[in-house]
Amino acid sequence: MVNELELDVVIPKVAKALAETLFMVSLSFFLAAIVGLTLGIFLFATRPGQLLHNRVAHTALNMMVNTLRPIPFIILLIALTPVTRALIGTSIGPSAAILPLTIAASVGIARVAETNLVAVDPAVVEAATAAGARPLHILFGFVMREALGPLLLSLTFIFVALIDATAVAGAVGGGGLGNLALTYGYQRFDYPVMILIIVVLIGLVQLVQFAGNRLAHRFID
Repeated sequence: MVNELELDVVIPKVAKALAETLFMVSLSFFLAAIVGLTLGIFLFATRPGQLLHNRVAHTALNMMVNTLRPIPFIILLIALTPVTRALIGTSIGPSAAILPLTIAASVGIARVAETNLVAVDPAVVEAATAAGARPLHILFGFVMREALGPLLLSLTFIFVALIDATAVAGAVGGGGLGNLALTYGYQRFDYPVMILIIVVLIGLVQLVQFAGNRLAHRFID
């Protein structure tokens, strides 16, 4: 295993890489939640027969999401390199990974948000409509409230998926735990370091999943 001298070197590197991973995941998730939830809400609301039904708008949004979703993250990351470099002046490091992470997470959030909203009992909409509520009030005051618990579970899934994606970003210079595992663990054949990073990632995922489950159950129960 890692000896005491190596631990003095490795632990600060792991701590720095963990901070980079948390930075990438937190910022990209925040931005993706804003974009993705907006897309998901309008994907739902513009469906035929829904509150703001608009076939043209729904088709356009649906095509955009369906076009971006199948693209593997590493291909998206590489394809956006010129855009990332133009926006922030570099294509490597944690900051450079934010744009592709945000886009990948946004379309995922949009689809799971739409799915959770569609699953809401239509009787909720009918009751709110009968009470004289306006479409936007029904959408945000009734439908979103009913879908909140399952939606939080879905968002937790996306957050965990982003942690996985940062490891992929690390393979092409994105920084974080993935980059450390590749450069310090794999390329140097330092498998104890690799195991340490895996343990840290497992612990991080478990913590996020636990927090997401607890929060979601407050609204489900």
